[in-house]
Amino acid sequence: MSPQEELLFLALGGSGEIGMNVNLYGCRGKWLMVDLGLTFADPYYPGVDLILPDLEFIEERQEELVGIVLTHGHEDHIGAIPYLADELKVPLYATPFTAGLINEKLEAEGLQGQVKINVIERDGSVELDPFNVRYVALSHSIPEGNGVLIETPYGNVFHTGDWKIDETPVLGTPTGDEAMAAIGDEGVLALVCDSTNVFDDKASGSEQGVFEGLSKAVGAAKGRVLVTTFASNAARLETLGRIAKETGREVCVAGRSLDRIIRVAQSTGYLLDFPTPVRFDEAMRLPKDKILIIATGGQGEPRAALARIASGNHELKLSAGDTVIFSSKQIPGNEISIGRVMNGLSDLEVNIVTEKQAHVHVSGHPGRPELKQMYEWIRPHILVPVHGENRHMREQAKLGRESGIPHAVFQVNGEVLKLAPGKPEKVDHVRTGRLVLDGDVILPADGETMNKRRKLGYNGVIAVALALDIDGNLAGTPAVSPLGVPVEADAEDFVADLADAAEKAFDPKAEIGQAREKVRLAVRRCAFAWTGKKPIVEVLVAGD
Repeated sequence: MSPQEELLFLALGGSGEIGMNVNLYGCRGKWLMVDLGLTFADPYYPGVDLILPDLEFIEERQEELVGIVLTHGHEDHIGAIPYLADELKVPLYATPFTAGLINEKLEAEGLQGQVKINVIERDGSVELDPFNVRYVALSHSIPEGNGVLIETPYGNVFHTGDWKIDETPVLGTPTGDEAMAAIGDEGVLALVCDSTNVFDDKASGSEQGVFEGLSKAVGAAKGRVLVTTFASNAARLETLGRIAKETGREVCVAGRSLDRIIRVAQSTGYLLDFPTPVRFDEAMRLPKDKILIIATGGQGEPRAALARIASGNHELKLSAGDTVIFSSKQIPGNEISIGRVMNGLSDLEVNIVTEKQAHVHVSGHPGRPELKQMYEWIRPHILVPVHGENRHMREQAKLGRESGIPHAVFQVNGEVLKLAPGKPEKVDHVRTGRLVLDGDVILPADGETMNKRRKLGYNGVIAVALALDIDGNLAGTPAVSPLGVPVEADAEDFVADLADAAEKAFDPKAEIGQAREKVRLAVRRCAFAWTGKKPIVEVLVAGD
């Protein structure tokens, strides 16, 4: 489908989930993309770290896509660019800090220069006919968070991106009441809005308030202090740099993503007063009360710095009486991995401080009071909740209706929503999906490779090798090798039974494919009788 004399909205990611944000606006035969993010894999995707959106819909309409507008630099908004943007062959638009992060990603993938990035100054605009896109500075937990005001022939759309209200944001400028109200005064057809914290009855809070809480926690610590936070939260890094100076501690930074954020931030005018970090070996030579370590890994990532420190597999060491402060929110789904790291720290007799014990973190997303304030500023005719699971988006739609917005529309990935002309309505549904980055290869998330890998992980595999003589008869006893099949103490008897089942099932008179299948089924039945599991069975025939 191609948009005609209408204004369409279509999410290819980020609606019905938190992460992997990809949004399309369609008008007069053209599409505009807002954000191109990824999400992180869970155990359902064994061997995979990154999940990418399936862009088949817009790839088939590549000539209709006028550009990709990026709201800010978080992975769930820009992370898929190095893997997918080159295929779309359209320019990208971002403010300086976000553009710097994207350039680093492209350089790491050997794509620098192949994807065109246009740097838009804060509060700047770009004409992408039939859309005019105006950047609107909003507070968030990363420098240069932006909403975008999309002017179309059918009315204005304000797409918030990720945001919050912070009157003292540490880095950047606070969201201005007058500027936001002026957008509403221009008339807004639709507000497409972040739903993440809709169940929070209180506002998210200010970054300045975190300074006070962290300063108190670090000041009270006696030994080494390690603070883990989201690497992208440059305002938190600014806060920690100030606290280190005030408490007489040197700063040590552990984590490549932190190094990258600091490098890009300083190249674009942020963190210019951040202390020069000391090396790991120097940090370990300093008196314990003279070092503040900032590390990645607050979500329990096994290869991140904090997990390696907790397990003793890092150059930086912690010991009894030291303090680890989790200056981050526990993302749902990460409880087990975070708990594993905390248990490792507990075994080191380290003091652990989280947001439950002290005011050491604030969210970058709006609670209910902030959402209501946005509604008052913008006064939209239509509310389209995005950036949330279904429960979050349905709740925001309910809140919008209760706040007097005439139309609040719940939609999920793949549903084509007509915003104008006329009343908003769902007019089509397109295929969406997920891709996995498996090593250097992009694959369907539910394709043959991933499905077989899940089966391998759940049931194990048995390899059967048959050697045939010149007449097509078995030249010896079948060789059987089970891997990951739950038989250990009786493994020899199990293998012998499998080999016997294979030998009895082999039919030298059958076509080789049929003979192989008979052996496969016989071995699988034998394994099931032994274990109650149905492993994958691969039959190899030498001499066929």
